[in-house]
Amino acid sequence: MARPDKAAAVAELTDKFRSSNAAVLTEYRGLTVAQLKTLRRSLGENAQYAVVKNTLTKIAAKEAGITLEDQLFAGPTAVAFVTGDPVESAKGLRDFAKDNPNLVIKGGVLEGKALSADEIKKLADLESREVLLSKLAGAFKGKQSQAASVFQALPSKLVRTVDALRAKQAEQGGAE
Repeated sequence: MARPDKAAAVAELTDKFRSSNAAVLTEYRGLTVAQLKTLRRSLGENAQYAVVKNTLTKIAAKEAGITLEDQLFAGPTAVAFVTGDPVESAKGLRDFAKDNPNLVIKGGVLEGKALSADEIKKLADLESREVLLSKLAGAFKGKQSQAASVFQALPSKLVRTVDALRAKQAEQGGAE
């Protein structure tokens, strides 16, 4: 029978996996408490970084319906549970890992799909959701203004064509 404290820890981790958009597993060996505190701040407000026990985390992931490779649970593990924009947190982890090579990104999960460390780094290279949405809105606005200028040009071109026909008709009518 499982001990109540371990069962509670598994239940808490399972809830975190289920309520998160993404989770990134890292190895934190060699980082000081001050560095971990800095890392937690760099992840943003929508992420929680927690040091976890491998076996309990593996059980919790399985209970949450997430399949992760066993190699992700080798060595000391900490998980960044992301409830907001996963790109922001992935960037925070990547940037922190550049400055602190002791932090190793092992892999993770994005909306139920397992990700490798390389895929998380690619995710970090994306622009934030807000930037992508503003670019999309700008593209739509640009297309609308182009369409408006085309529609505006049609009547004025028609008017110029009709005026040219009248002038030509007047010339031909005046020559006879």
